[in-house]
Amino acid sequence: MNSSGKLFERAATPTIRRFQSQGFHYLWAVGTTAQRKNSGSTIADRYQVKAPQIWLDTQPENDPQAPLASSELAQTYLLLYPYRLHVPEVYGVCRDGGDEILLLENVPITESGELQPSIAQAWYQGSATRQIYWLWQILELWTPLKELGVASSLLSPDFIRLEGWRIRLKELILDEGQTQEAFAAPTLANLAQSWAVLLPDAKPAIAEQVQAICALMQTPDVSYREISTRLNVLLLEQSSQLPLRIQVHGATEVGKRRSHNEDTCYPIASRTQTFDDLSAKLTIVCDGIGGHDGGEVASQLAVQSIQLQVKALLSEIAGQPEPLPPDLICDQLAAIVRVVNNLIAAQNDAQNRTARRRMGTTLVMALQIPQRVTLPGGSIANNAHEVYVVNVGDSRAYWITPEYCHQLTVDDDVAVREVRMGRSLYREALKRPDSGALTQAMGTREGHHLHPSVRRFILEEDGMLVLCSDGMSDNGFVEQSWADYAELILQEKFSIESAVQSWLDFADQRNGHDNASIVLTHCQVSAALPEMRLPLSKSISSADDPELPEPIVIPPTEVVKPKKKNRIFLKSLMVLLLGGGAALGTWYYRDPVGMQQRIRTEAGRIQPTIESLRQLIPNDLLKR
Repeated sequence: MNSSGKLFERAATPTIRRFQSQGFHYLWAVGTTAQRKNSGSTIADRYQVKAPQIWLDTQPENDPQAPLASSELAQTYLLLYPYRLHVPEVYGVCRDGGDEILLLENVPITESGELQPSIAQAWYQGSATRQIYWLWQILELWTPLKELGVASSLLSPDFIRLEGWRIRLKELILDEGQTQEAFAAPTLANLAQSWAVLLPDAKPAIAEQVQAICALMQTPDVSYREISTRLNVLLLEQSSQLPLRIQVHGATEVGKRRSHNEDTCYPIASRTQTFDDLSAKLTIVCDGIGGHDGGEVASQLAVQSIQLQVKALLSEIAGQPEPLPPDLICDQLAAIVRVVNNLIAAQNDAQNRTARRRMGTTLVMALQIPQRVTLPGGSIANNAHEVYVVNVGDSRAYWITPEYCHQLTVDDDVAVREVRMGRSLYREALKRPDSGALTQAMGTREGHHLHPSVRRFILEEDGMLVLCSDGMSDNGFVEQSWADYAELILQEKFSIESAVQSWLDFADQRNGHDNASIVLTHCQVSAALPEMRLPLSKSISSADDPELPEPIVIPPTEVVKPKKKNRIFLKSLMVLLLGGGAALGTWYYRDPVGMQQRIRTEAGRIQPTIESLRQLIPNDLLKR
């Protein structure tokens, strides 16, 4: 942190616009007053009513009026900004006569101005996996919405809209003041009753189990964890039966206005990096902070250290006969991030780096964990299709299909902080001169100050998982260009290597103010053969080689003899992580030359401080 209490601000660059998706400026107008507005009319000489409560802003270049600070509902939307993947955002208000109509953006409205289908309308079209995945997302939202008094928003099937795999809420309902008891004080039993209307069209493979879960939800004293565990088991039983083919490619560019590259990504074809089995499971983008003698070292150290820790975690998970719950894995991934954070922080301390001289790095990471799942027939599937996305800072993750582009992560910057604390609309926060300054990054402070975001997703459709640094995502570049590249890659019109490089080159033309990096994972679950294809290790000079390597074929399931159940408990995994951190420090102590070979060009000037770091890390790293 600097003396003003803020984390590192980026080096001086041209003004960067953080893209704010407008969805063709279609808005959802909240309340009975908006319901009474006639289609075709114009409100306040600005908003055209296209359909009941669907308004088109004809002057999007002008800021709308802001809601009153006393608006409880508007405040609730701001506090739920971390859940913007599912929850709308406040656009502004329209004051019409004596009424104040709340306007929402990031709403489930199509480009033609129509609402996405409700869960009741589209439920029957979903596969067994997708039906359970929809219910799982609703259950994930239950706790944060209940804490803020809007859980009744999940009880009406009309309020829950669908866009492919994800659920989206049309708007929020305040529990307080509702006339129906179920909405005024919603419980899991009420949620089960809302699911009951979907049961007749549940796929046969899950119908009986869903009915049993709904019955359990209506029993006295049932816990959220019990329901979550049952639903998760059913979800993984279904997703693990899908095939999975994965292709991965990463690339990075210095940018037109930079003299050196502080980004590091994994995997990437280079002379110093090889592709192995981990490359198909782990993808990382780190954007270093701290200049030529710091940012590059921090980002490379983070990538190398995470690989070591993740290998240890995967090795332990691989021996388990049944899946670990997602909350436990999320905790362990957050612990890994803090251990690696402390390694970078220790190097800062060893070099007497203070305030804005401290080096650090952003992180966006995706880990596909192939957990083993016992199927109803007794066979064992070896991959439950789970992918965990971790982020710190403003490097991003996107899920892209031919139909949509979903930003999976939320930036850790000042603009987002102001929204999450309920102090400002996002569009207003973007006007601050420090709006893009990071509020957290790896290595700048001790690990207990770090709060990485970790979330589990299920790979159940064909698509692309894109990780990128802000040099690519700034100015809405991904949101504006994804459609062309999705077609090239998902329809396999070009190799993934060629398409990724073309996309990165285009980003350099459009942005170019910063280093830009991308790691793209092409996931296919509809492939006839489940296979994983990785680029062969090759030198940079051969990067334009059009030949693709032979695919590596991995069977989707295998039948093994039942093993005695042996779950890993949190304590044993923490021992693993602590041991991994100590092993990391020992590796650094015993083989500094190996590390220096990896980062020689970036870290050549800090050799004396590395020597002092050898003595510091083993004893100090895990005490923070």
